[in-house]
Amino acid sequence: MSDSLPLRDRYLALIDEIVDTTLKGKISSVEQVYQMLLKGVNPGTGEVFELVLSDRLTAIQNQVDGEKDEIKKAKATRSLRAIKTIQTQWQRWQEHNKATEAIVSGVKEITTAAADERLATFLRFTDPNQKYPLNSQQLQQLSKSLQRFSQAESDLQQISEGITRGLAAWQRLQEHLVSWMYEQNQALGFVGVPRESGPWATWAKQVNSQVPHTLLRTLAMEGSAIEFAAQQSITLSDWVELALILQYLQRGLVNWFDQQAYNVQAGSKLSISTYLTFAVLWSQLASGFQNLTPVYGNGASQIMLQILRNFAMRPYFPLYGGIFASFSGNYLRDALDYLDEPLRRVEKTQEKARILTLLGYSQRALGQYQRSIEFHQQALEIARSAGDRPCEIANLNHLSRTYVQEQDYVEAINHSQRALILSRQVGDRPGEANALINLGYSEVMHAQELEQLEPETYEMAINYLQQGLKLTEQLGDIQSKALCFSSLGIAHLVIGQPQNAIKYLEEGFKTAQLSGDLYLQGRNLAYLAEAYYQLQNFEKTVYTGSLGMYLLEQIASREWRQPAGLLTILQGQIGQEAFQKFLQQHRPKIIAIIGVDGYDHIPQLLETYKQ
Repeated sequence: MSDSLPLRDRYLALIDEIVDTTLKGKISSVEQVYQMLLKGVNPGTGEVFELVLSDRLTAIQNQVDGEKDEIKKAKATRSLRAIKTIQTQWQRWQEHNKATEAIVSGVKEITTAAADERLATFLRFTDPNQKYPLNSQQLQQLSKSLQRFSQAESDLQQISEGITRGLAAWQRLQEHLVSWMYEQNQALGFVGVPRESGPWATWAKQVNSQVPHTLLRTLAMEGSAIEFAAQQSITLSDWVELALILQYLQRGLVNWFDQQAYNVQAGSKLSISTYLTFAVLWSQLASGFQNLTPVYGNGASQIMLQILRNFAMRPYFPLYGGIFASFSGNYLRDALDYLDEPLRRVEKTQEKARILTLLGYSQRALGQYQRSIEFHQQALEIARSAGDRPCEIANLNHLSRTYVQEQDYVEAINHSQRALILSRQVGDRPGEANALINLGYSEVMHAQELEQLEPETYEMAINYLQQGLKLTEQLGDIQSKALCFSSLGIAHLVIGQPQNAIKYLEEGFKTAQLSGDLYLQGRNLAYLAEAYYQLQNFEKTVYTGSLGMYLLEQIASREWRQPAGLLTILQGQIGQEAFQKFLQQHRPKIIAIIGVDGYDHIPQLLETYKQ
């Protein structure tokens, strides 16, 4: 078979040769076919071979279907069998050569891309959402191949150097990936960690190159990633090195947390925290790089979206809440702002619908109800067109919750009923549990607004909530269970049964602690304070109200003002001295949950509220 022939003709000749050899009885095993493919097909040209094979298969299939002459038909049938053997061995060839194919393809696309497109092209080959993303060994091969095409100081040389340095840094970092977790008194997560320990500081000590070291130190000292990016004069090789370090750290942590089978809640909770932390970091870097070097800014946005797409497809993606354990107030606000802007530029995809869902319920927790409704309506439309039923049902449920906050109870009931019908149609049990909770809660609030006092009006609504609770217990869905306890507690408070309310709200607080949802923890405590106040138990009103106020303010939720208002009224009734005495009595319990700094911040918050 002549190498001077055009590629398509060469591959056509190869297929015909294998078919002819098979018909002559000279092929004794499929291994022979595979060896002929190995010898005859060049890596990086698989698409051409696949097209030729597909054309040949169609032509022979048509011949078999249309041939009337029995002898010719028999020969065509044997040829078809031979083609199908080639097809199965071609799949084996692809599996065996996928890494080589990806590297060859990467080199070809990067070297032929326009100068300002080279970084974006390279980042496509490190995207974890690709069918065959390049692993570290394959990236090393890519670096060597790029070296052969590059001149000194060229873009290709810089990308190659950046890959080599990034992989070398990751080699050193690997054994320190989670060592910071075993340091004394180390809190898990990325917020509020001690400056000389914690993840960023630990990793900074292992990195020699100036740019990644400076960024990791900046993060350890709680500095701004935006300012870091805006002030750095960095080369393309620095940028690529930094990108690989951060990508490998993020993926390494997610893999490690995902494997913590002994504690599924902690594992998935920390994976969620990791995804969001790194997505926000890349978004901030994009913002900082954009003015000085748009190519770097666009590259950072590209990585951020790759992370979010990967996150959106995880089984534990939080469709119903619970991200607040990862973020304190300002950090959460920044996260939402920085994730929102780049998402505007993304097409309508299933992943986008899921990320908008997360932004929507986060905005509700912050008290931004109109913005929450906008996000959920967008997500609902995209999820519907993408056929993502669980996401569609989740957004109907979230809209119901947000309309309750807006005191539009008719819309709240309407959306929860739609969620209930659809979840039962498609068998989405978590969606059904949430719809029952939302329907019961909306009905209670609506009946209260209409001043309906008949017990049966509330019995039916509370029955929905009880059904929802039963279902969440069967599913082992901690997040929805926490929401259900909270809703049952508030419902009993609304109908004048504070003793029953306390039972549910205390369970709601404990369950929200397990799920890590700071918003629900704070909300349960705020309503517990209301219940204790109704029962004239002022000591427990001070304890629960102070904790609830602090937790809600920490995630920047406007609802912190509710317990703050109640505590201010109580302070006026019992006097400053008695109030302070109750607070002091519960100091050990409060410190156990929010630390000494949190305890000291409570009087300041009350002063802020009064002002």
